[in-house]
Order: sequence, then structure tokens, then C-alpha cells
Amino acid sequence: MMTNLFSMFDPSTNILNLSLNWMSTMLGLLIIPNMYWLIPTRFNMLWFNILMTLHKEFKTLIGSSTSYGSTFIFVTLFSFIVFNNFMGLFPYIFTSTSHLTMTLTLALPLWLSFILFGWINHTTHMFAHLVPQGTPPVLMPFMVCIETISNLIRPGTLAVRLAANMIAGHLLLTLLGSTGPSMSLIMINLLLIAQLALLTLEAAVAIIQSYVFAVLSTLYSSEVV
Repeated sequence: MMTNLFSMFDPSTNILNLSLNWMSTMLGLLIIPNMYWLIPTRFNMLWFNILMTLHKEFKTLIGSSTSYGSTFIFVTLFSFIVFNNFMGLFPYIFTSTSHLTMTLTLALPLWLSFILFGWINHTTHMFAHLVPQGTPPVLMPFMVCIETISNLIRPGTLAVRLAANMIAGHLLLTLLGSTGPSMSLIMINLLLIAQLALLTLEAAVAIIQSYVFAVLSTLYSSEVV
């Protein structure tokens, strides 16, 4: 029972003797996105600059102002692949991008959607792509065959390029690492230096391959607009 009218404001809320009186003070911060009240770190600023640079580059590659919004698909694709590539560099973590199951799942739907969109909406434009400008009439049938094959193998080349590059580096690191127990102390030190150099190279490959995948996807999409 309240002793006076103001006792309703007395702190009394608790669960298992843990005071929750001042929880409401912090609840608002959980609702507001952290970008409004948290100072971005150097990493956040660096990542934001990278994404903005990629957005501008992809926008230039696409060319058509009606398709600028699709750059977000390719920026997201780059972020997803580079994250998975880097995760694979840590010990005992499965490298998903080294398997065709993963890379084909990324490449095939993208390529198929571009092809269907192009043939349904820009049929004449797609037929014109089969014969490059300035081709002699005699070579036109051969060029149509070559261009058709090159279009059909695009998802395969995208998938195999990413998977093969991921497998090659990890395989080399594993093979070199397995020779360690049979080496002398001096050779082990040299092996560690070589492994660190290869690990640095693999980090660069992780970024480059995700960038190549995203850029080629952007170029394929620009052909059907």
C-alpha cells in the first residue's frame, strides 16, 4: 500500500533480485540504429569508402541510367563473396567458395536472369550481339556459333574461376604445412615465412576474385540493357 502519492515513483522493479529500474533509460538506444549515436570506426569508414567506390565503378560499367539501382546487387555480391573467401583463410573453417555447388548457385541464377531479361525485352539487341560489328558475311555463321557458345559457358567460367582460385591457394598452403614435421628447425622457420607470404597472397586473391566475379557479372548485365 502506498504511504503517499509519490511512492509510485520509488524504484522497485526487479527480477531475481536484479534491479531493472533504470533499464528504460537504455531501451531507447536499442531501438535507434547505431549509425545515429555510435561514432563509426576506421574500419567502418574504410568499408563504406570501398562500397561507394564499387558503386560508382559498377554504375559506369552498366552505362544505362535506368539500371543504376542494380549496382546494389553487385556490391552485395562482392561483399558476400569476399566475406566467405576471408572466412576460408581461418583454420578449421569450411571454405564454401571453393566448391562449385556454391559458386554455380551464385553465377547461374544471375546469368539466367540476364539472358531471359535480354531475350524477352530486347530481342533485336540480343540478336545483334551474336554478330560483332564489322564481321565479313562469310564468317557470320561461325561468329554466331562462337558467340552462342561463349554466352552459354559464362556461368561455368564464373563459377570455375572462383572455385579454382580458392582451391589452388588452400591446397598449396596445406601441402607445404604437411611437410613441417619432417623438417629441421631452420627449414621450419623458412616454411613459416613462406606460409605467411602465401597467406598474404591468398588474402589478396580473396579480394581480387570477388571483385572479378562482381565486375564480370556487371558487364554481362550491361550487355542486355
